[in-house]
Amino acid sequence: MKIYNTLTKKKEEFVPITPGEVRMYVCGPTVYNFFHIGNGRTFIVFDAFRRYLEYRGYKVKFVQNFTDIDDKMIKKANEENTTVRELGDRFINEYYKDADALNIKRASINPRATEFIDEIVDFVKDLVDRGFAYEVDGDVYFSTKKFHEYGKLSGQNLEDLQAGARISVDERKKDPMDFAVWKKQKTGEPAWESPWGLGRPGWHIECSCMAHKLLGDTIDIHAGGEDLVFPHHENEIAQSEARSGKPFANYWIHSAFINVDNRKMSKSLNNFFTAREILKNYDPDVVRLFMLSGHYRTQLNFSVDLLDSAKASLDRLYNAVGNLESLLEEVKVEVMSDEEKKYKANLDSYRDKYIEKMDDDFNTADGISVIFDLVRDINSNVDINSSKELVKYSLELIRELGEPLGILQKSTKGSLEDEIEELIAQRQQARKDKNWALSDKIRDDLKARGIVLEDTPQGVRWKKV
Repeated sequence: MKIYNTLTKKKEEFVPITPGEVRMYVCGPTVYNFFHIGNGRTFIVFDAFRRYLEYRGYKVKFVQNFTDIDDKMIKKANEENTTVRELGDRFINEYYKDADALNIKRASINPRATEFIDEIVDFVKDLVDRGFAYEVDGDVYFSTKKFHEYGKLSGQNLEDLQAGARISVDERKKDPMDFAVWKKQKTGEPAWESPWGLGRPGWHIECSCMAHKLLGDTIDIHAGGEDLVFPHHENEIAQSEARSGKPFANYWIHSAFINVDNRKMSKSLNNFFTAREILKNYDPDVVRLFMLSGHYRTQLNFSVDLLDSAKASLDRLYNAVGNLESLLEEVKVEVMSDEEKKYKANLDSYRDKYIEKMDDDFNTADGISVIFDLVRDINSNVDINSSKELVKYSLELIRELGEPLGILQKSTKGSLEDEIEELIAQRQQARKDKNWALSDKIRDDLKARGIVLEDTPQGVRWKKV
């Protein structure tokens, strides 16, 4: 398996620290609002990444944090006349609702920054003691010039970063690029005791601390959106490696942005969508298929037309699933013939192709193409004359390749039956209204799908032919 490493700017063979195990940290949301579709892409991509690692036999310890104390949260809590804690509790619950709806697996651990205050204070104290951080009137800053490899993740030296960065002016800092690891309490802000007085953590320090505490000094994979490369992940590396003297993460992985109708998503352009808004109109499988239809390092364009196209594509896949589920109940022969065993070996080749594509820097776009090729093959060669053993295997293989992507796991049986019953009810109403054209159309449409209606004294019955 090869992974593109942002740190080295090339694809590398993936070799975990402990054979068979992966320690993975993904930066999670700041919990002051519902997460938007850009966040959603990151969460879905790395959920699928984790699923695929598990599919390939790895035991994955997956940590995704909640930032539950920062400037945005304090501002929002004040606006809503609530506490930062209550705000965090509410939007962590809302995160789980949306993430669960999108079939995003729960992390092994979802730590909250405020649960690690003691560890963060100890971390900052170590940085001060080692000469990498300094205190000024209750604030503590990391000295970027003391860490000589600063800039290695973003691929720029300190001078270039300083020239191109938006830096908050603070004359108390020794250098404009120094960043806060502990912030002095301002009036009305939540705060905790520390050697430097009442205060709270800086944003970057929480991830370094939680990754160290939960996964160790050096982890296998650290991931997040590409907007985090600088300054967040750059700062995490500096403070973590300054403290431990060891590499913080062996592989750094970043997902690309989403544009909306070929424009940057922003509230001012009125093209800002939350995941919850999208889920009102589209099935979670559609959203996941769309998000994974492009390579994770490629910018993805979001539009209603593209979502509709993903829905049509997913319908084709689920039609195949539905046909196989129906065949399982209808075929007569139980065991595969010799000819079918040869065909099964052909089906197995799709698994090999899928793994080949996905092992190449997690290429979900090509992995999805393999699933469509598999479905076309099955649609052409598995039918009412096939054995139940072959039908069952074909269905299981589609589901197997869909599972790492988090799609194609639902049964169509219940939804199909509900849809047919609803159409029958519409036809009955049309007949009462003497709308014979609509009644005939519903009957003919169902017949075209292989559903025959029978009008009996006990009511309308239907069967597949």
